[in-house]
Amino acid sequence: MCPDPHLHLRQDLVYPFDARGVAKRFRHAAIFGALDALNPGERMRFVNDHDPLPLLDQLHQRYGEAVAIQYLQREVGEIVIDFIRN
Repeated sequence: MCPDPHLHLRQDLVYPFDARGVAKRFRHAAIFGALDALNPGERMRFVNDHDPLPLLDQLHQRYGEAVAIQYLQREVGEIVIDFIRN
């Protein structure tokens, strides 16, 4: 029997989230849902075409110190951020 690939079995896994493929009107709700699903120690690797400063403000208001933000790439047209659940 193969384990469910959606189960959170390892804290060292990185879960990709490419926001460029999500309709703008659903994007923030999808991101919040993905972050809510993370267990402590897990991370979501977020990719976007612009720096999501309003989103980062919303994340800080919603999660405070429960989610750490770590930029991996911050170039025009290519933003990569790890969101780490504490």
